[in-house]
Amino acid sequence: MTDPAAKIITPSQAAEISARARAQGRTVVLANGVFDLLHVGHARYLLGAKALGDLLIVGVNSDDSARQLKGPQRPLMPARERAELLAHFACVDYVVIFNEITVAELLRAVKPHIHAKGSDYTPDTVPEREVLHEWGGRVAICGDAKDHATSQLLALIAQRFQRRQE
Repeated sequence: MTDPAAKIITPSQAAEISARARAQGRTVVLANGVFDLLHVGHARYLLGAKALGDLLIVGVNSDDSARQLKGPQRPLMPARERAELLAHFACVDYVVIFNEITVAELLRAVKPHIHAKGSDYTPDTVPEREVLHEWGGRVAICGDAKDHATSQLLALIAQRFQRRQE
């Protein structure tokens, strides 16, 4: 079994690996997110993303970008730990931590055939959809219906533990 930590790579390494895969005729898929508190929705999203191609690279928001997107109390876990958890998924080939608010620059580096997004998006609402047109990539929506969210889990945890303290 491969050491999961070896699956955590830099954006430049991801670009090199992707270029080699494309040259071999393999389909490259990039998925991304904060992945702050893993739940079944994340697993289904990543399995769906892997089913779209041969190589799945997952972009993880850095702590700074997660804070900017989710608020000052997030993330719950440091980026490196979130990346390590994702690296344990068999469907995930590589994990990359990126610093920007959007995944546009990582997309430009990796140039995936497919940018996989969860079902809380449509192909028309993916912020980076125009970036993909620069090299002929496309957006694909995958995973189950958006019935799971970290923010919902956090609210449930807070509610349940608040009751215990009253």
